Amino acid sequence: LEQDAGFGLFYRDKGRLSPTPEALMLYEDVDLAFGGLERIDALVRDIAVFNAGTLKIVAPPSLSEGVLSTILTGFIEKYPKVRISIDSRSTETAKAMVVNRTADCGFAKLPLNRPEIATELLSSTDTVCVLRGDHPLARHEILTPQLLSGQPLIQLGKGSWTRTRIDDAFKSAGLLPDVKLETHTVGSAVAFAGKGLGIAMVNGLMARHFGRADTVIRVFRPQILHQYVFMTSALAPMNRLARAFLEESKIFFANEPTAGG
Repeated sequence: LEQDAGFGLFYRDKGRLSPTPEALMLYEDVDLAFGGLERIDALVRDIAVFNAGTLKIVAPPSLSEGVLSTILTGFIEKYPKVRISIDSRSTETAKAMVVNRTADCGFAKLPLNRPEIATELLSSTDTVCVLRGDHPLARHEILTPQLLSGQPLIQLGKGSWTRTRIDDAFKSAGLLPDVKLETHTVGSAVAFAGKGLGIAMVNGLMARHFGRADTVIRVFRPQILHQYVFMTSALAPMNRLARAFLEESKIFFANEPTAGG
């Protein structure tokens, strides 16, 4: 590949290889290409065995570590011979995997803005605040930018749609959020809140599944919703296993409360 490309892909030092920046740029697309080959192989096996096969799911890390385990329990009870592959990727890569069908299905948050993706809304939940039970603000059932002013906050997803809405809510109140800690998963945010490092502002659905005995959950207002969808490629019909998994997901989310508290 180096010979064809005309540039180096690895640094060579004392018998060791380290990827160059150019190699890292190529890695994501190469990985997706190999995923396509794996899907062809899985399809052949599915046809041969009929009621067996592999279902490849792509989901955000917080969902994979939380509610997905409950959904899979019911699904595997009904389809015990099915193999499950769960992948956690960046939002853009996850969408690309669903579009080109290297993943059969996936979960994502709105907005998606991809006409090549077919979606079905599963859940709409509030943004909530997770804080220690002995925190002075725990006596309030609803927390607002005014009440949170000056409080150390733990937030996720810098630059994301939800984070922008939170910043806008504070701005509309003439305030700036005091973000002391940024992290990438709801589980870690809740854990940090339990240690008293700040107040975590997270998805209410995930907060309940990562809840701790030393924390409480309070709804944030103005309302900022987290809307999760089930996504498949709009360029091809949904396969049998993905359809069955969608139905199992609907059962789970239908029994989940929609409010934050």
